[in-house]
Amino acid sequence: MGIVLGLDVGTSGTKAVAIDAGGRLLASALVEYPLHSPKPNWAEQDPADWKRAAIEALTKLASEIDPAEVKGIGLTGQMHGSVFLDKNNDVLRPALLWCDQRTAAQCDAITEKVGEARLIEMVSNPALTGFTAPKILWLRDEEPQHYEKLHKVLLPKDYIRWVLTGEYATDVADASGTLLFDVKNRCWHEGLMRELGIDPDLMPRAYEGPEVTGTLSAEAAAVTGLPAGIPVVAGGGDQAAGGIGCGIVRPGIISSSMGTSGVVFAFADQVSTDPEGRVHTFCHSVPGKWHVMGVMLSAGGALQWFRNALCAEEVARGKQAGRDPYEYITASAAEIPIGAEGLTFLPYLTGERTPHKDPYAKGAFIGLSLRHTKAHMARAVLEGVAFGMRDSLEIMRGMGVAVSEIRASGGGARSALWREILADTGRAPMVRINVDEGPAYGAAILASVAAGLHGTVEGACDAIIAEVDRTTPDEARAAQYDPWFAEYQAAYTALAPAFKRSAALLQ
Repeated sequence: MGIVLGLDVGTSGTKAVAIDAGGRLLASALVEYPLHSPKPNWAEQDPADWKRAAIEALTKLASEIDPAEVKGIGLTGQMHGSVFLDKNNDVLRPALLWCDQRTAAQCDAITEKVGEARLIEMVSNPALTGFTAPKILWLRDEEPQHYEKLHKVLLPKDYIRWVLTGEYATDVADASGTLLFDVKNRCWHEGLMRELGIDPDLMPRAYEGPEVTGTLSAEAAAVTGLPAGIPVVAGGGDQAAGGIGCGIVRPGIISSSMGTSGVVFAFADQVSTDPEGRVHTFCHSVPGKWHVMGVMLSAGGALQWFRNALCAEEVARGKQAGRDPYEYITASAAEIPIGAEGLTFLPYLTGERTPHKDPYAKGAFIGLSLRHTKAHMARAVLEGVAFGMRDSLEIMRGMGVAVSEIRASGGGARSALWREILADTGRAPMVRINVDEGPAYGAAILASVAAGLHGTVEGACDAIIAEVDRTTPDEARAAQYDPWFAEYQAAYTALAPAFKRSAALLQ
């Protein structure tokens, strides 16, 4: 028959899936772990938690399928995070995550040293706090006792690759998010590394998404119940793998992923960059292809914050009725008119990347009055996140990226109301497809190509992925959103100086 596995080292947990050649989901497992914030704007995780979760998830899969039928394992995971290893492969300190904002000074130093335009020319992206390069420089500047022992820097999924295979390796899509990778030529930019004082030997070899990087070791086989020798493919960063899982392998089809972060992801046959660096240009997990990506740091995460902070009643009702509390939250929001009667929400709860590149940005409700209720706030959160996604779409359209349909994925895609808001604000059909297993599914598809179950990544997606339903934008509603979108943009412009002043006071 032939089975392939996909493993996603995510921010809230590690997810593993097993699929057959037809894309049928045979088994899945999710193991969660905490995120730590020891100081304001810091975000860290213990790689030991990822290791434990990966082994536990793979062990669960092995108990539910025939392990002898497994032909390959694909890896994916949260991008940009830094695992610092010494020469004994011991972890030197907790990993700095994609949403960690401590490296603003290092980003400024990189930009000043290299020049923003020249940096974008070299690696197709500007210096952002979430990226890996400034994290390495932060370690050098702030924890020299760890930096002097540094032997290897691995991205989150690539640490798990080392756990499973004993090999140092990454893929071109994940490497693109380090700020040290020549995206145009799909290789490490050793010239930039030397200019920044970073030893190129710190970084692992980079492979194309479906390439085999190693095999499951005897040690990993013993603890997971899987046979030793299974090929482990390069895979991709979570957004590229998620794009594969949504079939974003040809021009015109965009994906909108509404997880903790919000990502607008577009396929590109050729390298295309925004001169202002507002969206990212990375290598795709489709060999020889690229993608353009806008990232807002708090999308589904903003609604999750709203639920946790203000919706104890809905959580309790959901627990009692066995229903998702988000159903109650979105149902109340559906009763509120477009524009939430003058209430605007800025979803910058952990700073922002697209379009503002602003680590100091913060969330805000603007326009609160005695008339507003919790339902108004819920509507404003949904609309604010949709406006953040529209920011990315507008930039991409300005770059000439075609948008014929948007494929929805992630937790936010389950809400009919949110899909309607996204279709109207983005003026493009929102399409749901027959799979919604996220990046782990895309990693499994990449493994299926390496295993010979499919000839190409494009062919695999054509065989597996199909449309389920479509939400068409309504022009009358879309026109109603336009002035509120303008207010949303103006609100950030007005508040940005205050956000930076507040950050300075916190320090």
